[in-house]
Amino acid sequence: MTDERTVFVVDDDAELRDSIGALVMSLGFRYQGFSSAEAFLEDGASAKRGVVVVDLRMPGMNGLQLQEELLRRGSPMPVILLTGFARTQAVVQAIHNGAVTALDKPYHDDDLWDAIHAALEKEETQWRAAQRHRELHDRIARLHPGERQVCEQIIAGKPNKAIAQELGLALRTVEKRRHDALAKLEVGSVAEMVALFFEAGKLQEGQAFPCPG
Repeated sequence: MTDERTVFVVDDDAELRDSIGALVMSLGFRYQGFSSAEAFLEDGASAKRGVVVVDLRMPGMNGLQLQEELLRRGSPMPVILLTGFARTQAVVQAIHNGAVTALDKPYHDDDLWDAIHAALEKEETQWRAAQRHRELHDRIARLHPGERQVCEQIIAGKPNKAIAQELGLALRTVEKRRHDALAKLEVGSVAEMVALFFEAGKLQEGQAFPCPG
């Protein structure tokens, strides 16, 4: 299966972009180069899958500012910083912000490829986690308010009869909503349902998940 991810190289040095691009393509990955951070953002590349190799110091938006803009946009794209000034506060901040690494110029091809490989692994892990998060929230969104209300009571540890009394519902209605909720959530037990809500971030330990009013 072909890897659809792209290694984006953002640097105002055309020769360096071409050099990295040749390395990336020789290893079987897609490559796209940009002469500035602004051009990268205008292209919409930040919404795609891949990793960014970016120079720290460029005219206009620099590498650190691009990384911060990606974070602001909620992009999970990992960043590799290239710099001739390794011990700067900007590099420290970039690492603090989650950059995979900062490579000194001139770098060795093996070091760059190791960094790209690590970034691609990180991107894959984050992408799968985001996919799982969306999947769980899609399941939860299938529930109508009545089913969510019953789920809340079940998670609080209340039996069906107590739920029926508290909500003013027939026992059969509670049982049906419970059955339908488990089916929509694609779980086979209450324990699995609770685990799903914990994983989805809808439930904190000791608290019921919020139901719409």
